[in-house]
Amino acid sequence: MVEKLDLQVIPHPKPYKLQCLNEDGDLTVDKRVKVSISVGNYKDEILCDVVPMEAYHILLGRPCQFDKKTIHNGFTSEITFTHREKKFVLYPLTPSQVIKEQVKMKQK
Repeated sequence: MVEKLDLQVIPHPKPYKLQCLNEDGDLTVDKRVKVSISVGNYKDEILCDVVPMEAYHILLGRPCQFDKKTIHNGFTSEITFTHREKKFVLYPLTPSQVIKEQVKMKQK
């Protein structure tokens, strides 16, 4: 995504290692990017760590979860949060949307 969106990579101030994303051993997280997002009327900038992976979900880290008082509904997989005194709800992809995304990934 970083390359595709031509995002400016900045050095991570405190690099760290991850094991869970890589079967070949530790993965060093030493880069970050600032990403502008908008979902409906919600607009924000998020500082993201850069790791090589394939994912279909928004992965919210601790700062986003706690700074925005994010609520994740484990049953419906909806994410609810308040930004500038306005409530936002992010809904998961439907099964047909997931299948379409999987087909695109396999074609690549």
